[in-house]
Amino acid sequence: MGFRDWGSTPEERAQPYPCDRFVADPNLVLFRAVDVAADPPVLFRWLCQLKAAPYSWDWLDNFGRRSPRTRDPANEQLALGDRIMTIFELVDFERDRQLTAVLDKTRLFSDLASTYAIRPLYDGNSRWVVKIVTRLPVWSPLRLLLPAGDAFMMAKQMRTLKALAEADQRDSRRR
Repeated sequence: MGFRDWGSTPEERAQPYPCDRFVADPNLVLFRAVDVAADPPVLFRWLCQLKAAPYSWDWLDNFGRRSPRTRDPANEQLALGDRIMTIFELVDFERDRQLTAVLDKTRLFSDLASTYAIRPLYDGNSRWVVKIVTRLPVWSPLRLLLPAGDAFMMAKQMRTLKALAEADQRDSRRR
């Protein structure tokens, strides 16, 4: 398992995801997956916070501003067309199950879509799988660089949101 499919299982990679509808004939597919000790609604509420910030390396992709560490309930009110992480548009969602967004087209990226999928596990835990599909120009160096670069950014994002969701879940269980 490498930069293209870390944490994911063959079964997860074989499933269809909503992002598949938004990129015709992708030439690069990436998966990232992790178990989260929080139930799907708690994790989903934290994924909604992507409307406010990317929750990755803030010095790099959030202009040095720290991504919020408290949930803003206003971000949980989703609508198609919402901005996600500044450069994505929300194109599909199912509460407590998935968010799907497409990247604004640039000269480097043509079509790119990603689904943040949540599946319930045992004892109130969740499985979080991210699938990214893109169609990059044949000449683009991103075909080689994107898997490692995205893994660097996504690993931080997933660690941060996982920790926040798990802390939120622990706090709710104490009440």
